[in-house]
Amino acid sequence: MNNRISLIGAPTDIGAGSRGASMGPEALRVANIGPVLASHGLEVLDRGNLAGPANPWLPPVDGYRHLNEVVAWNQTVHDAVHAELHAGRLPILLGGDHSLGIGSISAVARHCRETGKKLRVLWLDAHADFNTNALTPSGNLHGMPVACLCGQGPRALVEIGGTVPALNPKSIRQIGIRSVDPGEKRLVHDAGLEVFDMRYIDEMGMRHAMELALATIDAHTHLHVSFDVDFLDAAIAPGVGTTVQGGPTYREAQLCMEMIADTGALASLDVMELNPALDVRNGTAIVAVDLIESLFGKSTLMRA
Repeated sequence: MNNRISLIGAPTDIGAGSRGASMGPEALRVANIGPVLASHGLEVLDRGNLAGPANPWLPPVDGYRHLNEVVAWNQTVHDAVHAELHAGRLPILLGGDHSLGIGSISAVARHCRETGKKLRVLWLDAHADFNTNALTPSGNLHGMPVACLCGQGPRALVEIGGTVPALNPKSIRQIGIRSVDPGEKRLVHDAGLEVFDMRYIDEMGMRHAMELALATIDAHTHLHVSFDVDFLDAAIAPGVGTTVQGGPTYREAQLCMEMIADTGALASLDVMELNPALDVRNGTAIVAVDLIESLFGKSTLMRA
C-alpha cells in the first residue's frame, strides 16, 4: 500500500438534506486523523480545504437541489483527487456530503484507465445512493452518486471524469445497506450491483460478506473505499444527518476495515457525511478516525 497520504478537505453540505456536513473535515482533524495516520509511519500531507460555492438552501429544480453548485464542487474534487493520484499519492477525501463521491470516484476511475489498473469500489453505507431525479422525494444529490457514476443522472455530473459511465456497476460492492427507496431497489437490481445488505450480514456474517466483496482483488487492482459514516450503527455514530438503526457494530466495522487492510490494495478513500452539529463531543469523528486507522494497518488482534 502507498504510504504517501494526502488529506483533502471538502467542506460542503451542498448535496445533503440537513446542514452540518460542511464541518466534517475539521471534526476529523480535531480527532487527529493526520497525527494518527502519521504514527503508523505514513507520510501525511494535509492539503487543506477545497473551495466552492456556498449552500444556497433552495428547493429542487427538475428533481435536483443545487445542481450547479454540486457540479462545481465535484469538478473541484475530481481535479484535486486526480492530481494526487497522478503524483503517486493516496488521497483521502474528507467530506462533506456523499454527492462528492461523484467527483472523487470519477477521478479514481479516470486514473485507473490511464494506468491500466482494475478498479474495485467498496461503498460502505446505509443507503444504496442510486436515486434519480424522477424517483427522489427530496432532490438531494447525496442520494444519487452511485447512479451518476453508473451513467444515470444529469449530463454535467455523469461526464465529469471524461468517460460515461465513469464506473462499471460490476466494479462496485455495497456493504451495510439497509435503507433503499422502492423505485431505487429496481434500479439497483437492473444495474446488477452486488449488495451485501444488513440482512445478508446478519445471516452470513461480516467476514463472509467481506471475503466475497474483496474476491479477485490482485496486485493490479486499485481499491477505493467510499466510507459514509452512516454505514455504522447509530448507537456508535450519531453524528450523521441520515441515521438508520441496525447498522454494523463497532466490532463488525473493525473487522471490515481490517480485512480491507489485509488486501494491501487500498489506494484511495472517501470519508463522508460526518456531521458534527449532530454529534456528541465529537465522538463519531473519533470512531471514524479509529476505523480509518484500522484501514491503514492498526490491528486489534495479537498478530505479527
